[in-house]
Amino acid sequence: MNPGGTTNLQPYRKQDMITVVGNLKGGCGKSTISFNLAVWLATAGIDVVAFDLDPQATLSDVAEVRAEEEILPEIKVFRPESNPTKMMKNHNGEMIIDVGAANLWAMRQAIAMADRVLVPIPPSQADVWSTARFKDIVEETVATKEKQPEIVMFVNRADTHPGVRESAETLEALHTLKGIRVLNNRIHQRTAYRRSFSEGRAVFEQSGSSKASIEFLELAKQLYPDVDFK
Repeated sequence: MNPGGTTNLQPYRKQDMITVVGNLKGGCGKSTISFNLAVWLATAGIDVVAFDLDPQATLSDVAEVRAEEEILPEIKVFRPESNPTKMMKNHNGEMIIDVGAANLWAMRQAIAMADRVLVPIPPSQADVWSTARFKDIVEETVATKEKQPEIVMFVNRADTHPGVRESAETLEALHTLKGIRVLNNRIHQRTAYRRSFSEGRAVFEQSGSSKASIEFLELAKQLYPDVDFK
């Protein structure tokens, strides 16, 4: 890992991918995941750009904090004012797109371009129901595409107490959904994510040996197995 940043960008070994991070419900942690993934890729020397299509603009805010603190590597975040597809088509390299249900039109536009849709899901029955509806939206949006995007789901903001069963039950419920890939990796509800995010840093930039850092790095490696992160 290179906390001081990198200037030698390398091509993504398989192909440059467009990854949409989203869900229907707010509070699922998609902006935190999007930001941490963007920093992780940039630190590994991957040419990555992020697009903030959520009206709450959380991803734009944290990128601004990072720029003000002059933390490297710099994260490029674009916030299209109108049609997001026009700006996305002008960019090469890895793309991470943070979408919010408050702008459903932009969400559908991004999904239509996606190679992968990443869905973080908090551990609750309500979130499972919402996720199933989001899956339907994704499938309806790309129904006419020759190449369908991969839909990847995982439990985010999981319980840290081993006696609480909601996270395990949510994971079990996700495995009943058809046509998706479920990751068994869990991102837990930890103070480290909130603290690092407020400072414009990825969680692994705070402490590479913390529980939060270790679990995030495991998730990132699952999503980008061909990226050489040191």
